[in-house]
Amino acid sequence: MSLISTLLPSTRRNEAATDTAPLTPAASPRYEIKENPDAFGLEVWLPGVAKDGLELTLHEGELTIVGRRAWKKPETWTQLYRETPLADFRLTLAHDNTFDAAKVHAELRDGVLRVTLPKAEALKPRKITVA
Repeated sequence: MSLISTLLPSTRRNEAATDTAPLTPAASPRYEIKENPDAFGLEVWLPGVAKDGLELTLHEGELTIVGRRAWKKPETWTQLYRETPLADFRLTLAHDNTFDAAKVHAELRDGVLRVTLPKAEALKPRKITVA
């Protein structure tokens, strides 16, 4: 199965996580999708997002990541410029259920969320013995 047909941006990729925080395209996180013989991998760059500010769900053919990027300005500092948006975000990727949902693993480290989606056994290459 090709990676291209396995994880694709959903048409709802840039929806805001809440109605009160409209999302601009710049607020949507950047990500990469990779593949090896055993799994698909998703890396999402989330600077300033804490583990408790993330929610991942698999439901009806979609992997959705919802998060909150928060920053508190120190009292003695004045904000001059910011490129990192402080907004709720939602990233939704459509998938075709070609991975083992029970074995999906996610880890947030150094501002990067890494999601491993192990391939279903039926998709893995296998040798067939000729009798």
